[in-house]
Amino acid sequence: MVAVAGQRLPAAGQLELIVVDKDTGRPIPCRMHLTGPGKNMRKVPKAPFWHDHCAIPGKVLLKLPNGNYEFVLERGLEYLWRKGHFTIEHLADDSKRVELRRFVDMSADGWWSGDLDVRRRTRDIELLMEADDLHVAEVITWRNDKNEWGNKPPEKPLVCFDENRYYHLLAGVLTRPGTELLLLNSPTLLKPPGGEGEYPPMMNFLLKARESAVLWIDADRPYWWDLPVLVATGQIDSIEVAGGNIRRDGAVNHESGGRPRDRLRYPDPWGNARWAQHIYFQLLECGLRIPPTAGSGSGESPNPVGYNRVYVHVEGPLSYEKWWSGLRAGRVFVTNGPLLKPSVHGELPGHVFRAEEGTELELEIGLTLSTRDPISYLEIIKNGKVEHSVPFDKYSKGGRLPNVAFDRSGWFLVRAVTDLPKTYRFAMTGPYYVEIGRQRRISRSAVQFFIDWVYERARRIDLTDPRQKREVLQWHRQARDFWKELLTRANAE
Repeated sequence: MVAVAGQRLPAAGQLELIVVDKDTGRPIPCRMHLTGPGKNMRKVPKAPFWHDHCAIPGKVLLKLPNGNYEFVLERGLEYLWRKGHFTIEHLADDSKRVELRRFVDMSADGWWSGDLDVRRRTRDIELLMEADDLHVAEVITWRNDKNEWGNKPPEKPLVCFDENRYYHLLAGVLTRPGTELLLLNSPTLLKPPGGEGEYPPMMNFLLKARESAVLWIDADRPYWWDLPVLVATGQIDSIEVAGGNIRRDGAVNHESGGRPRDRLRYPDPWGNARWAQHIYFQLLECGLRIPPTAGSGSGESPNPVGYNRVYVHVEGPLSYEKWWSGLRAGRVFVTNGPLLKPSVHGELPGHVFRAEEGTELELEIGLTLSTRDPISYLEIIKNGKVEHSVPFDKYSKGGRLPNVAFDRSGWFLVRAVTDLPKTYRFAMTGPYYVEIGRQRRISRSAVQFFIDWVYERARRIDLTDPRQKREVLQWHRQARDFWKELLTRANAE
């Protein structure tokens, strides 16, 4: 700050803030939301800042103008948050110690958290992950044909630190009209062709990128226009049911660039999130087994890193490869609040229960739930519809969910929803599957949902060159044929 003649600069002082784990007494990084005099948001000098929060190490020297300050400290989802205040006085040298208490240790039972969409500065990633107790992060460093590496990408894009925290530096975003995809886990820097129009077909690039067997493609919004085409051509590995549109203090309530929802059926403020889940459920209803995922979008979305996260179950010590293997197997739950440990007859999400034709299965759902937020109800979603809705106060007293029964093939999952009015805070297990008579459930109405979508999308293609249009449309015709063939195999309404 430059002094102007006759202007008095605000006096400043400092305070050492020490944040410790209550159980161990050791300093721990955390996230701070700080407001100062006049309730104005404040930055902490030299601390990574985004939107309304910063990441701080376990000990930090706060040099701020004099006055009274209020703060909220958080560390991911497994610690209770703390509110507090302090005063900065001119030339005063003071310290403040704050304890954060872990109320559940998910990794102790094999559940490890990840964020598939982090858009923050690479130099800050380690502190950001520690501050929100995140173990896997995919760091977006390129979009379309632009990247932050130039011609010198990192030779070792996967970084491990703090023994069991991993981040990958070559994740990227591929954007075309009607679609945004996250391309993850690539060992090399991918370089899509320039431009953001319909041509050349996105599929040409994806097929070549797929030559790297470890590449993972995540749809960061289920309602992108090209989803049915991408699914039909085998290009989607996971679907984000909790993406950057779901935010810590609010929600985006439109589907810009994607297929819009029926606002009467899916009203604000939860409509966008529920529409995304409905689309995901329709994919499951088509007999497709695609795991759900989550990403914060932090760096574009106002979310902190790891606000939306996917927990993956891993047997034994965590490794990056085992985490992705567990994700592919569907041993997951997605959350931005409640923490779930599901078990159905000792099995994790992604498991397939099988029985012979004519058999009826009755399955008992075991669930351990920990939460900081008030939960209104727990739901068992069976074949895309709410089978049971249990008020949380009733569940908390009895500690059990109703059994779920099948006399034909299907799937089910468990969802917990909180009482927060401004945002959609929830948790959802990955699906369990049931096969009776050695066949998957395929719903006619769900398949028709995507057939109609493919035709609607094809009508939106805006190309004047006939050759280019034919080349793009061939993928939509291939998708149409896929969904129509699936319709011939439908065995449920």
